[in-house]
Amino acid sequence: MALFWRLLGFLRPYRRSVVLSGVLAVAAMTMTVAIPWLTGQAINQIHEGDKSGLRILAAAVFGAGILRLGLTVARRLVAGRVSLAVERDLRASMYAHFQALELAFFDQQQTGQLMSRATVDLQSVRFFLGYGLVFLIQSALTIILASIAMFIVDPALAAVSLLPVPFVILIANRYGRRSRPMLQEVQQRIAELTAEVEENVSGVRVVKAFAAEERQQRRFERQVRRVFEQSMRATRVQAFYSPFIGFLPQLGLAAVLYVGGRQVINGNLTIGGFSAFYTYLLMLIGPMRTLGMSLGLAQRATASGARLYQILDREPQIAAPEQPVPLPAGDGRVELRGASLRYPAALREALADVTLTVPGGTTVAIVGATGSGKTSLVQLIPRLYDVSGGAVLIDGVDVRELDPTELRQAIAVVNDDPFLFSASVRDNIAYARPNATDDDVRTAARRAQATGFIERLPDGYETRVGERGLTLSGGQRQRLAIARALLADPRILILDDATSSVDASTEHQIKAALREAMAGRTTFIIAHRLSTISLADEIVVLDDGRLAAHGTHDELLDQSPLYRDIVEKGLPDQVFLTRKPIEPEVAGL
Repeated sequence: MALFWRLLGFLRPYRRSVVLSGVLAVAAMTMTVAIPWLTGQAINQIHEGDKSGLRILAAAVFGAGILRLGLTVARRLVAGRVSLAVERDLRASMYAHFQALELAFFDQQQTGQLMSRATVDLQSVRFFLGYGLVFLIQSALTIILASIAMFIVDPALAAVSLLPVPFVILIANRYGRRSRPMLQEVQQRIAELTAEVEENVSGVRVVKAFAAEERQQRRFERQVRRVFEQSMRATRVQAFYSPFIGFLPQLGLAAVLYVGGRQVINGNLTIGGFSAFYTYLLMLIGPMRTLGMSLGLAQRATASGARLYQILDREPQIAAPEQPVPLPAGDGRVELRGASLRYPAALREALADVTLTVPGGTTVAIVGATGSGKTSLVQLIPRLYDVSGGAVLIDGVDVRELDPTELRQAIAVVNDDPFLFSASVRDNIAYARPNATDDDVRTAARRAQATGFIERLPDGYETRVGERGLTLSGGQRQRLAIARALLADPRILILDDATSSVDASTEHQIKAALREAMAGRTTFIIAHRLSTISLADEIVVLDDGRLAAHGTHDELLDQSPLYRDIVEKGLPDQVFLTRKPIEPEVAGL
């Protein structure tokens, strides 16, 4: 019940509209209740042969009907506006909360699950708050007002006809208790189905490459069957309770026909009064039948609300401090003081007690075996993850004391698998600086050696790339990502194996541009090629999350057996082992 009241909290900004909708609903239902009474009086006038009175009552029925029509239209417009406004607010809240959550949260979530909560679950809540709640209130108003009118016409007959109502309420309450967990499970399985579809679409190239369409179809059919089976369980419960709730008022109808009919025959009740009473009873049957539907909407909304609040109640683990320290002016000095990192649910630390100082303007290459912690280390610098021990400082300030937005605006990252949005080439390059001029964009593209292929595209810089940039080659995507980073003009540049998808000729061109881009700024390069290491002033060697060695190429060849082994076996483009500085010719530059 507490969750239900929390859902109603989404209506708080629109309480005036909600009150207005309620007032309009009461007024419309008053007209609805007045029409049977007026009709009954008109029947009495017909029975008595009073044409004048009949004319007045007929006009009154017509006027009440017109008034009810206007009130109902107005109420629906107001309720519809509230419904859409609530949906808008819910979507905005969910999206803003997604943006505020830390990267570690998304590491543990399926995209399809999150999409299902932001669409299917949100729609269930919105539909109930906008319409289901109105149906519920309207049904309650109809029952109350019709019951009052029935007691005014004939108290004894009203008591007989309303005997089934308490049983309807008890059964409806039992239906709600049974259906809620079932409907929550339905929502969960729909989310799993959505996740399956999203994963299959995202991985369609792998599916087709391995001719696994039939296998994926079987997996999808299993998920569909799970949704169907759980939905059938909920449907069976509804199939029993909803008709039963609609059946009980029929008992009252039978009692009215028998008892009321005898009173009319005995002269204790007028034919007009009996007609009005009978109409009121018919008015009760509709709301009682829809009561099950309204309660179903409420239960589904509550189940969906629980899933929404699982997200909305999760506090961001990485957020700006209450009084953030401004990022001081500096040259990008980076310090790791005993920095450790353990990912959520991980059995061991990804980084352990790493202490490292990188002076501003220095280029550092980070090498190590797969899983040694290279990417984990650079992800601590823009505070994509928080250290589990120790500290990371930028120009003398702990990154946890800075506003994450200001911190990340001073850092640019180019990953080994760059992400591009389904937008134009220009928009993707200008993502870091939306207000950049066309000249700025073209300059960044030129420095990233991307101008040549961009100008060959159908619409040049206005060419739209496909989702995730899949219409471009890997090398083209990386050059656009590098251009995006260069346009940001960061204090610190992080290149996570950023030349892995380019050929030797393109790599030579990009590295010439990177030498210019890295000048005067601190740069971290995750390196898997000897030619990439040649760009660095210093080399850091990681082993199983620990700092194994650091120094220049020659120093490490003398002092680090691990680095010597990496050079001999792990770097694909070295020509020979040298103790001299790596010349551009040797490095492939």
